[in-house]
This record gives sequence, C-alpha cells and structure tokens, in this order.
Amino acid sequence: MSEKLLVIIASADREKVLTALMYAKNTIKYGWLEDVRVIFFGPSENLLVGDTDISDSAKELAGLGNPVACKFLSDRDSTSERIESLGITVDYVGSMIADLIKDGFIPMVW
Repeated sequence: MSEKLLVIIASADREKVLTALMYAKNTIKYGWLEDVRVIFFGPSENLLVGDTDISDSAKELAGLGNPVACKFLSDRDSTSERIESLGITVDYVGSMIADLIKDGFIPMVW
C-alpha cells in the first residue's frame, strides 16, 4: 500500500475545509504517512483569503509542508497575491495532480 497521500481541498464548505486542514497538518506533523502533498483547488481558495480561521490554519500547514493553490483560478479571482502571503505556493495544478497520481499518490478529496 502506498504511503503517499495527495490531499485536494476543493470544497466551499467551511467545516470540510477546516477538517481537511486539521487532517493534513496532523498527518504531516505526526508522520502518519511518508509523503503528504496538499493542493487547494476551486472554491476552497476563496475561503483561504476570506475566512480568518481557515487562513490561520493554512499558514500553520504552510509551516509544515508546501501546499499549492491553483494559479489559474486564483488569477481569475484576483487572489493569488493574498494566497501567497499565507505561505502557499500558487502554481498551475492540473498536470501536477496527474503527475502525483502517476507517482503513486492516493488522492483524498475534501
């Protein structure tokens, strides 16, 4: 079984995003799995810049790992700079997601 997890946080539901952030942070912090990657995609990106609890939790995650947010969507919504200010890399994620899955990462979508 793979020890590599891809957490894709795409929901607009605040509680789901907070739960996903908690799970991702703890999985990295406590080493539950060997390699954890986190990608923010879609509606969750607006929560990153619009909800203080989520942005604070995302900053903590950025201190533990290297989360990435979708550049196409954040540029479209004019939120790229604000997302980057949280310590989150903004990049194109479509092919990144495909490559991670090809490399054996198991996707968990929230």
